[in-house]
Amino acid sequence: MSITVGFIGFGLIGGSVAKALKKYSDEYITCSYNRYYPKANASLENAVKDGVLDNIYTSIEDFAACDLIFLCAPVMLNVSYLEQLKGIIKENCIITDVGSVKTSIHTEVERLNMQKNFIGGHPMTGSDRTGYENASELLFENTYYLLTPTDSTPDKAVDMMMKIIHIIKAIPYVLDNVKHDEITAAISHLPHIIASSLVNLVHDNDDEDAHMKTFAAGGFKDITRIASSSPQMWQNICLTNTDSILKYLDLYRSSLDKTMEALKAGDSDYLYRMFESSRDYRDSIPKGRPGTLPDIHEIYVDVPDVPGIIAIIATILSSNSISIRNIGIVHNREYENGVLRIEFYNDNDENDARNALKQYPFPVYDR
Repeated sequence: MSITVGFIGFGLIGGSVAKALKKYSDEYITCSYNRYYPKANASLENAVKDGVLDNIYTSIEDFAACDLIFLCAPVMLNVSYLEQLKGIIKENCIITDVGSVKTSIHTEVERLNMQKNFIGGHPMTGSDRTGYENASELLFENTYYLLTPTDSTPDKAVDMMMKIIHIIKAIPYVLDNVKHDEITAAISHLPHIIASSLVNLVHDNDDEDAHMKTFAAGGFKDITRIASSSPQMWQNICLTNTDSILKYLDLYRSSLDKTMEALKAGDSDYLYRMFESSRDYRDSIPKGRPGTLPDIHEIYVDVPDVPGIIAIIATILSSNSISIRNIGIVHNREYENGVLRIEFYNDNDENDARNALKQYPFPVYDR
């Protein structure tokens, strides 16, 4: 018996869920609605052509046919859709969301008395790229997918979500919604705020020749990569997880104050301990461990800067059946070990590429 799955919002996350369901199972009928349809119809129509979507919904009322509904819009919009769905859905329909803030939507679920129909969800993966065109069935592979059921969520609903999470190759983990928001404030929301504020700091203090932008290299780009994410999404997150974010912003500000005091006092011991403890803790996180920031599978290859070198490297990798996600020249070597940066889809391709290139006179380095 098929299960009808509806998506409200069909960008990177919704599109990736649908792609994975269609690739790994024939049990699901997928449908989606976009509030801008038919004006912004390209993504949905492309998904139908790709075989990822079976139907395009033109109104919220169409979701009456669904057994499961994914809310994949920005956090505040997800909350607003609940009231619209309340009088439409089947008695046993389950609604889940994919937002990184859970308490605000749980509060609305309780206000609407929809606890039996709701289970919060948060796939802890993502990209600095948005939209269905960047969706991938591999997006969730080996990443944590957090679930925050209510006290009234039926066991069948949790089992259904567990099954789907396993199908899309993620790792399910059940968590209280308040605890969830505390954790994500520290490890996801605060880093995005720091990255964005650092980018703006450099922008606002660069000289008229844009020297800071010109010379920005690996270290700056690595720490600010996530600043390229959706402004609307992060605006919504900040406005709905404010208390937890403020808590960790305050703690972070205190740590910066201590660092400033150490710099003013020339406290070499404090500075050494700060860098040592951060290095040790950061290095203790296993590579490839599931987390809120997407893992990068990349190598750097030291090659001569000559015409055709990218084609040569690409040919070597292609002859070994290795898929390349991205490849390009790093013009500024500060903080980088090589001049050619190659990014892959997974660890296997990265390791195979490293082994293949060892046969040639091109030194290969890790990040």
